[in-house]
Amino acid sequence: MQIRRHRLHYDNGEPVRYAESPNRGGALNPRFLIMHYTAGSSFESSLSHMTRRGTSASAHLLIGRDGAIAQLVPFNRVAWHAGRSRWQGLSGLNRHSIGIELDNAGPLDRHGDQWRSWFGRDYPRDEVLVARHKNGGRRRGWQTYSEAQIAAALEAATALCRHYGLADILGHDDVAPERKTDPGPAFAMESFRAAALGRGDEEPARFETITRLNIRDRPGLDGAKLPDAPLASGTFLSLLSQQGKWAMVEVLDAEGMPETTGWVHSDYIIAAQPEAATG
Repeated sequence: MQIRRHRLHYDNGEPVRYAESPNRGGALNPRFLIMHYTAGSSFESSLSHMTRRGTSASAHLLIGRDGAIAQLVPFNRVAWHAGRSRWQGLSGLNRHSIGIELDNAGPLDRHGDQWRSWFGRDYPRDEVLVARHKNGGRRRGWQTYSEAQIAAALEAATALCRHYGLADILGHDDVAPERKTDPGPAFAMESFRAAALGRGDEEPARFETITRLNIRDRPGLDGAKLPDAPLASGTFLSLLSQQGKWAMVEVLDAEGMPETTGWVHSDYIIAAQPEAATG
């Protein structure tokens, strides 16, 4: 993706969908990118909310679960996404950041075998990560993000970081921890940040399997098992990214060289000791 005149374009030059929001402020010279979830029921309902006058809410980009992108505010204008917030001595992060909203229900509560959002929709267990938020609170469900959505968000974030020289990527829960939980535990912030900021040359985290473990071609139990499955207990892995409970990994050979890339369930891997992982 690329940026032209503060609008996001695909690599073929076509601009992403533009739906102008009246909820915006003055000139912006961004320093950070802030990630959010919408806590809404759909891409279109969130788009309608953020483009309706008087809602006091907007973002620069909205990304759907199918990877669809809409831009609501040019990147050189303030969007109303961060609210009361603070980071590194700065207050009011709207004036210092670009905001990306991801269509996602956010926190969920258990109702029988399902997990229910605040707006009353039930979600199946395979779309839910059960975890405590890093800022505290009880264990609860969190809707996971889709692969297409994360891929689109990563492309957009990489283009933004490159074009504007952004210093960091943060969560709303970083800049407003006392009142916000987005993008939440289901968003793999560390790997997302490293990839978007071009820190791919950093040493990836090393893990090992604690039991025989299937490796699949995509996250989820519906992913096809790769020919190497199951991996033996004690197999060393490099963690590339994480999507909810599913980790994208490289399987390492005896010399520590990558052999296969795929997805494993993160409940069955643990951090490896550095000396063991390097053979």
